[in-house]
Amino acid sequence: MLKSMTGFGRAERNVGDKTFLIDIKSLNGKQFECSLKMPAFLKPFEFDIRKRLSEKLQRGTIDCMISLKNTGTAKPVTVNISLAKAYFEPIAALSRELGLDDSHILGNILKLPEVITPTSDTLTDEEWKAFKAVVDEAADDLNVHRLEEGKVLEADLLQRISNIEKHQTTIEEKEPLRQQKIREGLIKALEENVGPESYDKNRLEQEIIYYIEKIDISEEQVRLRNHCDYFRVLLQENSNEVGKKLSFLLQEIGREINTTGAKAYDAVIQQSVVAMKDELEKAKEQVLNVL
Repeated sequence: MLKSMTGFGRAERNVGDKTFLIDIKSLNGKQFECSLKMPAFLKPFEFDIRKRLSEKLQRGTIDCMISLKNTGTAKPVTVNISLAKAYFEPIAALSRELGLDDSHILGNILKLPEVITPTSDTLTDEEWKAFKAVVDEAADDLNVHRLEEGKVLEADLLQRISNIEKHQTTIEEKEPLRQQKIREGLIKALEENVGPESYDKNRLEQEIIYYIEKIDISEEQVRLRNHCDYFRVLLQENSNEVGKKLSFLLQEIGREINTTGAKAYDAVIQQSVVAMKDELEKAKEQVLNVL
């Protein structure tokens, strides 16, 4: 079952006297990259939170926001004076320069993040264990969404591979006629330029066989079909690296399609090759979203 890298997860739970809300959004990415926003008192746990998200989500561009909801309980607070000054001084200077009223600056600064923090906010060992369960719940919710998105990706990728195989069937049907046209074209060109009685027909037959073998595409078609079959097998693989494997396999499929086009020398086959390349590019775009 495929899993998309795109998804959204949410979890809300009480931990001691605190209520945490965790929102996690995931987009595609080659590695695990996490943007983590959280209250200042959780900073000591940042490494552990990132590690837990990495283990749960494996890969992708992750945006995680951890919020502490207001429970209505009054708590003592601490004012970060140095941070408040850092905000106030340049804003006040700008207000004076513009001739604006600066009487409301302080009130607005006190609303900025981490200027005022509850002094009692911390996590005990028991609360940390409970908080990890909230992180897991949000990540698991995101993974459920990833699986739902994965079903859509799988259906689309199967359709792309099926379309490639349909065009391949057209190529295989045209292949005998292509070889006959090449043979007739070579003989016609030789007779027009040299004369029908001025060449060794046995030698010509040997040269035609050699030339046709050089532009034969049967091996490419066998490998292409095998790659398509293996692509379906990989779609059912329960692996965290299946997206990378699918991407590598699509490169091999593209190599066989390109070689077929280079050897074709036939307008109908070239049209099928172009159509196969179009399906291949669409598949590559979708595989970028596969975990």
